[in-house]
Amino acid sequence: MTTDNEGLRLRRTKSVTRAEEIVKEEQKLRKQQPDKPCHRPRDSLFSWSSGFTNFTGLVNWAVILLTMGGIRLLLENLIKYGIRIDPQQWLITFTGSQEGPGHPSVYLFLYSAVPCGICLLVEKGMAEHIIPVGLGLTAHVVNIVLMITIPMVVIALGSTGFSLMGASCVCFIYSVLFLKLWSYVQVNHWCRKAGLASQKGMRRQSVSFNNNAEKSDKNHLNGDSGSQFIVYPDNVYVKDLIYFIWAPTLCYELNFPRTDRIRKRFLLKRIIEVIVLFQLIACLFQQWIIPSVKNSLIPFSNMDVMKATERLLKLSIPNHLVWLTWFYLMFHSFLNLVGELLHFADRNFYCDWWNANNMDTFWRTWNMPVHRWAVRHLYIPLVDQGYSKIFASTSVFFLSAFLHEYLVSVPLRTFKIWAFMGMMGQLPLSIISRYVEKKFGEKWGNVIVWTSIILGQPLCIMMYYHDYVITKFGKSLIDSYAEV
Repeated sequence: MTTDNEGLRLRRTKSVTRAEEIVKEEQKLRKQQPDKPCHRPRDSLFSWSSGFTNFTGLVNWAVILLTMGGIRLLLENLIKYGIRIDPQQWLITFTGSQEGPGHPSVYLFLYSAVPCGICLLVEKGMAEHIIPVGLGLTAHVVNIVLMITIPMVVIALGSTGFSLMGASCVCFIYSVLFLKLWSYVQVNHWCRKAGLASQKGMRRQSVSFNNNAEKSDKNHLNGDSGSQFIVYPDNVYVKDLIYFIWAPTLCYELNFPRTDRIRKRFLLKRIIEVIVLFQLIACLFQQWIIPSVKNSLIPFSNMDVMKATERLLKLSIPNHLVWLTWFYLMFHSFLNLVGELLHFADRNFYCDWWNANNMDTFWRTWNMPVHRWAVRHLYIPLVDQGYSKIFASTSVFFLSAFLHEYLVSVPLRTFKIWAFMGMMGQLPLSIISRYVEKKFGEKWGNVIVWTSIILGQPLCIMMYYHDYVITKFGKSLIDSYAEV
C-alpha cells in the first residue's frame, strides 16, 4: 500500500506543468536532434517563478510619469492662482508679528526654563539626601504634568494673543521637554537604585582600602585612562542638563558618545540644506497647499464624496512633497547640524522606513529618537513590571496619539480627536498590513504603508481645516463660499 502511494506521489510530481520542472534528460535529447531547437523551458518575466527582479527601467518610467504629473499640477496651480509666494508673509508669520501685545509665545518659551530648573533642583536634593526619594519623585511627576498642561490652559485662555505659528512652536518645545525630562528623571532614578543596591551588596572594608580605591577610581575616571566618565551623582549639574536639553536625542545618558572635531564642510552643507529646504516648504505651503485646502472646504462640508475624493487626491501630492522635504530637513539636515555643533556622535536619527513592509516596521524606523525613547522609557519598563506586550504597545501608541493631538488641537484651539484617532487607528492598520505582507508578499505590505502615508495626512488636514473654520467663523463662512 505504501509503495502504491509513493508511486502515485511521483506520478503527480511529474505531471506538474511548471517549466522549471521539466527533466534535464529531455533537454539533452532535444539538443541532439537535427532540427536545431531554439526553445527551452522559460517563464515569462512577469511570472513570480521567473526569478527576474531587475525592473529599474519601469521604476524610471514611474518616476518620470510622476514628475510629469506633478509638473502638470504645478502649472495648473500657477495658471489658476498666479504666483502666491510672498516673503513678507513669511516674515510676519515666523517673527510673530501677528501675535497680540507682549508676544505671549515668547514668554511661554522663556518659561520653559522654569520646569527644567525645578527638575534639576529636585534631583539635586535627592542626590544630596535632602529630599526623600518618594517626595522627590512625586514632585517630578507634578512638575512634568504641569509643564505639559500649562500651554493648553494659557493658549486656550489667551486665544486672541497667540499666532498659529507661535502656539505651534510652543507646543512642540514643551512636548520635547516633556519627553526629555521624563528620561532625565527615570535615568537618574535607575542610577540611584543601582547605587543603593551596590552599597547593600558591598562588604564593609577598611578605611585605608576605601581611600585607595576611591583615589584609583577617580584617577581612572577623570583622566589617567584617557577618557572621562561621569558617574551619578556627578552628573546632576546645570551644564549637564543644558547639554542634554539641546542634544539631538530624547534619551538621557550620563556619558554621551562624542566626536573629536567639527567637520566644517559637513556643517556648511547642513546649514545650506536647512536654509534652502525651509524656503522650499514655505513656498509649497503658500503656492500649492493653502489653495488646495481652501478648495476642499465646500465639498467636504457638503459630504460630496466624489468631489471630496478628488480634492483629497489633489492635495495628497503637494502635502506628500512637503512631508518628505520636512523629513529630510528635520531628521537629516537639522539634527545633523545640531549634532555636529555639540559633538554628538550618535546620528542614527532614521532607518530605511521607505522599505517598511508593515506599519510596525515603519513606526520603528522612521523616527528613531522617539522610537528609542518609547522602547527604553515606556515599553520595556511596563513589560518588566509584568504587563503584557500588547498592553505596553497600546500604551506607547496612546501616548503618541495624545502628543499628536496636543500638537494639532492646542495651537488650532479646536479640541477634536482626529489626530488621536488616526494614531490609535495604526493598531488595526498594523494588523492588516502584517496580514497583507504574509498573504500577498512584502511588496504589497509596502504598498499599504505608502498608501497610508500619502492619503492619511491630507485627509486629516481637510478634517481639521473644516472644523477650524466652523469653530472660528461659523457655518456662515462656508455658506458664503458656496454662493461664490
